[in-house]
Parts: sequence; C-alpha cells; structure tokens
Amino acid sequence: MSTPTPEIAGKEPIAVTVEEGKSYWWCSCGRSKKQPFCDGSHKGSGFSPVEYKASRSGQVWFCACKRSQRGVLCDGSHKAL
Repeated sequence: MSTPTPEIAGKEPIAVTVEEGKSYWWCSCGRSKKQPFCDGSHKGSGFSPVEYKASRSGQVWFCACKRSQRGVLCDGSHKAL
C-alpha cells in the first residue's frame, strides 16, 4: 500500500508567531481551511495532524506545500513546485 500524497495548500510558507511551550497542530493533508493548522479535514484521508511544540517564542515559518523534509517547518521545497 502506497503512502498518500498530501494536497498542496499553498506555494509559500506561512509565518506564525508562536509562544514557548505551546503546542500547535499542523495540517499534514493540505485540506484544512485553517492553514497551516488542522481543522479535522483529514478524516478518512490516511493523514493525521502533526504536533509542533514551540521551544521558544517568536516567528516560525510553517510549510504550506506539505513537501518539506523538515517536517512542519518550511525548508524551501515549495520553490521546486
């Protein structure tokens, strides 16, 4: 059985100001209307949200193309789309 391919939610990362110690649930399927976060749209897709726990407060760039090799954070993979 092959791994499903997530939908591309956007071709640019999404900047979010995070708070140290807080958990954020990143959408891994690309279907959420609340990108970059999960809204439950993954149900039945084979995907699950991924927890990102902020190690410090500040701005981070969440992946919207769902192709990052760094998990929830952008690695520039959207530039190849």
